[in-house]
Amino acid sequence: MKTEVAVIGGGPAGLAAAVAARDAGVEDILIIERDNELGGILNQCVHNGFGLHTFKEELTGPEYAGRYIDMVNERKIPYLLKTMVVDISRDKVITVMNREKGLFTIEADAIILAMGCRERSRGALNIPGYRPAGIYSAGTAQRYVNMEGRMPGKEIVILGSGDIGLIMARRMTLEGAKVKVVAELMPYSGGLKRNIVQCLDDFGIPLKLSHTVVDIKGTDRVEGVTIAQVDEKLKPIPGTEEFYSCDTLLLSCGLIPENELSSQAGVALSSVTGGPVVDESLETDIDGIFACGNVLHVHDLVDFVSQEASIAGEKAAEYVKGALAPSGKKISLQGVGGVRYTVPAEIDPERMADKQVVRFRVGKVFKNVKVVTTAGDQVLSSSKKRVMAPGEMEQVVIRKDKLIAAGPVEKIVIAVEDNQTEAKAADKEA
Repeated sequence: MKTEVAVIGGGPAGLAAAVAARDAGVEDILIIERDNELGGILNQCVHNGFGLHTFKEELTGPEYAGRYIDMVNERKIPYLLKTMVVDISRDKVITVMNREKGLFTIEADAIILAMGCRERSRGALNIPGYRPAGIYSAGTAQRYVNMEGRMPGKEIVILGSGDIGLIMARRMTLEGAKVKVVAELMPYSGGLKRNIVQCLDDFGIPLKLSHTVVDIKGTDRVEGVTIAQVDEKLKPIPGTEEFYSCDTLLLSCGLIPENELSSQAGVALSSVTGGPVVDESLETDIDGIFACGNVLHVHDLVDFVSQEASIAGEKAAEYVKGALAPSGKKISLQGVGGVRYTVPAEIDPERMADKQVVRFRVGKVFKNVKVVTTAGDQVLSSSKKRVMAPGEMEQVVIRKDKLIAAGPVEKIVIAVEDNQTEAKAADKEA
């Protein structure tokens, strides 16, 4: 079996990439999805807040996914459901498996990786105690409640303040459960500010920062958990333990891009994001393999996933048509002063867009700072930020004309700087 563009994953990233590739002139596209239906994680996200950037209106997750599924069907883009990808080779041969055909291969001219991400498990968190029933990832609990009509429990403690955990705190409360506390290991929340307000503050649910679970009581079923405050090294502080009786512990301790397939193919992965290292075209270090969405880096808004995926689809279309020129001079991007990573990680000034969007996250909370992008001695952009937090993605825009005007440079630096520096200098001079 052969195809020009194979899209691995039928969630929001895969759907948007396939639609963009078709609109860019590629007729032979195939979406491969392991679930029973298209839509990915959005199918279980029944809350609203999706689509404000893309469709200029507020939608639920299934409504947002439905818009893109309609686009796929309107364009008659074929897809395989209940089909698992088990291997990708460097020469873009995909080994897949389903009940109808068994094990078979698909040869692709270009591949778009859009497998999404997964939650960290209890095993990855090293929580001590027995392994009783009643411990779920927040996403699993969300699926039970929203898609299967099952309640995980009645008295809930949540570890981790990622967006899914915050949203499930509200969802469980609305379903009649009592959410006793949300504990967060870090001194800041991992979720969006609006979710903290709408999901915790509005319902009187306490958020305890710099706290973690140190013990789980119960052998057959969770009976309660003990949380404790942690120090600067994230170690529990003796004497700060608090016990909460509960029958359920939900874990919302971060998301990990699903990149086992990428790794098998030999794609270079970032040690920070866990996702592929890509250039301005969202192409990995293997020609013709592109990546987008949460498999690349974890997003906080699905609208940005769709925007990014559309670029991957357009560039994959250019690649199969021979219009994506071989990469020439690469300029690396470096984050300093709290910028943990950048996507893309490098830019070809000849292939980049006239206005290149670079997304990143910071490693801690910053207030009253500015983000400065420089190439050599040339300032490409500078913007003031009142607040930046790890839970919210940031972006800068690099203009092609400014970068070229800066002359030959080895790297572009994106830095968080103190916004008070100039004012203090002026005060000293005075």
